[in-house]
Amino acid sequence: MRFEGTDTYVVTEDLMVAVNAAIALERPLLVKGEPGTGKTILAYEIAKAIDAPLIEWHVKSTTKAQHGLYEYDAVKRLRDSQLGDDRVHDIENYIVQGKLWQSFVSDQRPVLLIDEIDKADIEFPNDLLLELDRMEFFVYETHETIVAQQRPVVIITSNNEKELPDAFLRRCFFHFIQFPDAETMTRIIDVHYPGLQASLVRSALKAFYDIREVPGLKKRPSTAELLDWIKLLMIEDIPPEALRTGDTSKLIPPLHGALLKNEQDVELFERLAFMARREQRGN
Repeated sequence: MRFEGTDTYVVTEDLMVAVNAAIALERPLLVKGEPGTGKTILAYEIAKAIDAPLIEWHVKSTTKAQHGLYEYDAVKRLRDSQLGDDRVHDIENYIVQGKLWQSFVSDQRPVLLIDEIDKADIEFPNDLLLELDRMEFFVYETHETIVAQQRPVVIITSNNEKELPDAFLRRCFFHFIQFPDAETMTRIIDVHYPGLQASLVRSALKAFYDIREVPGLKKRPSTAELLDWIKLLMIEDIPPEALRTGDTSKLIPPLHGALLKNEQDVELFERLAFMARREQRGN
């Protein structure tokens, strides 16, 4: 079982090594990186590449580790008892399997995605340590132990919103996805838009990376936003020349709403354009 990327996902050598190391060690792969670097989609592509079912657990601020194991629906059982439903006599009817349970009992070795683990409470990762180590947990209501039939491939993503506990980190194989350089980004664009005019790609990438390097930018545009922008450039038939103009009044690129996602960043570019025009008039 080796991951070598897919036709729709450009994988760097170091990421490929990290994925295969985590699979070989049977450790969770903890993937960090700025938003838009393909952390979540990685789990989808691994599942596709190794022909495995994908089980997704998208973590929220209210998510508890117990939710991944199971939940006991006491309210439903009470309601059924009031209605005289015969199911009330079997407590198993009110046990709802969590994503971890589903991955443990899967007939085929699955890929389990625990997405954005840093959104949850700081105790959330620690509360999963025992289950991820032993690959089993106890169901108190039914007095049974659920043991993994086979260890799932666990992919955990984090946007670095908060520090994860050391004890949790020790049990993971870690990889930080660097933001793609221009060469890698060109390959990504080619996967999504094969045969695209080379001059348009070069001009779009130049404008894109120039935007990302502007000091004071609140939110730098991501890969997904670049792909959206290029799609719009093609739809609107924007020529490459329009992206590399020397006109200081056009520092903000055409269709910039795909790249700049808040008013502060738009205002920043407007100020830069104003200062450039003033400097030009002064000369």
